[in-house]
Amino acid sequence: MTIPLRYNVLSLFRRKVSTFMTAGGIALVVAVFIITMSLSQGIRDALGASGVALNLIVMRQSSTAETTSFVSRNAYQIVRHLDGIVKMDRDVALAKAEVRPIAFSDSIVSLVAPETLVLATLAKKGDLAPTNVIIRGITSTSFLVHPEIRLVEGRSFKPGLREIIVSRSLANRYQNCAVGDSLRFGKGLWRVVGHFDAGASAFNSEIWADVYEIGGDFDRQQFSSITVRVVDEGAGAALTKRLSEDPQLSLVAKPEVQYYKEQTRSALPIQILGTFMATVMAIGACFAAMNTMYAAVSSRSKEIGTLRVLGFGPGEILRSFLFESVLLSLIGGALGCALSYPLNGLATSTANFSTFSELSFRFSITPRLLLLGMLFSLVMGVLGGWAPARRAARRQVIAAIKEL
Repeated sequence: MTIPLRYNVLSLFRRKVSTFMTAGGIALVVAVFIITMSLSQGIRDALGASGVALNLIVMRQSSTAETTSFVSRNAYQIVRHLDGIVKMDRDVALAKAEVRPIAFSDSIVSLVAPETLVLATLAKKGDLAPTNVIIRGITSTSFLVHPEIRLVEGRSFKPGLREIIVSRSLANRYQNCAVGDSLRFGKGLWRVVGHFDAGASAFNSEIWADVYEIGGDFDRQQFSSITVRVVDEGAGAALTKRLSEDPQLSLVAKPEVQYYKEQTRSALPIQILGTFMATVMAIGACFAAMNTMYAAVSSRSKEIGTLRVLGFGPGEILRSFLFESVLLSLIGGALGCALSYPLNGLATSTANFSTFSELSFRFSITPRLLLLGMLFSLVMGVLGGWAPARRAARRQVIAAIKEL
């Protein structure tokens, strides 16, 4: 015979206070676990969404990030004339450009974009501590090799002027970033003329300006990197090999998608911290569940005796009390999922340890994370309920009869 599940459900509702307290503790543990894991997932989503499949980033050999790389202007002139690079007519390029007004000096446009990255310390709204923000100096070609950029307010900057466009995500969190404001960095003031949106990519953490104005303001006579669009994967492999075999250039090319995926190690400290916090809290939740179930066993000695007299064996009693503990934990797990889910999609930021700048991203609570949260609560229920259930199952029949 098996003990009806209804017996365990009614037992939980008869002990409302202890049930609520234990389920609430487990809910908090699961919520913390899901939220911290969603931070890590959000960083991976932001960096994983960056880059175009046929784009290559050309940097100095041994550089791990654009902020620590430099490419001479002579090297840029060599790279832009290599085989395998996408070329298009100027009118076609203007038609494809999402951000205007931009200009191309040549009738045939090669999709090669030299870019300079510098860091500026800017003040956040609400008197928060200032943080480093990436200022990306670009040319008109950058809008073609980064097609995810969309202008959402104002206009684009004009080459040769101290004008900038700011990502909408940064504009919402930093001071003096509204269209028409002036932002101070480098050697003076820069006028904000527009806001752009870069979808879920890492470009949402940047400010863009004319590459030559940025170079002059920060005394940078070299570029940080060159983004190249190749015609196909074969051309990309050939160009990569060509650069690696040229000792005079000392450059290396890697797929843009791969470059940003390598930066996902920025999520590792958050993941480690979140796992540690969730583990410590889970140990406490297991003891809370264990205490609750021990109290249930002690207060239900007569019920256990009745079950034994009715012919239920130790195995059935073990399974019944273990099921009750698991059910209690799953209730807490469901509450934890409900508590954490409203944060899904909420914008936040953290430090990118590859570029030493701020990285904007969103909480990403996926069905997989919710499932992991429920499995986490299941494990807590089993660990917390096993010892009390075993104690209930090992009660001797004679002792149970005396209780009756």
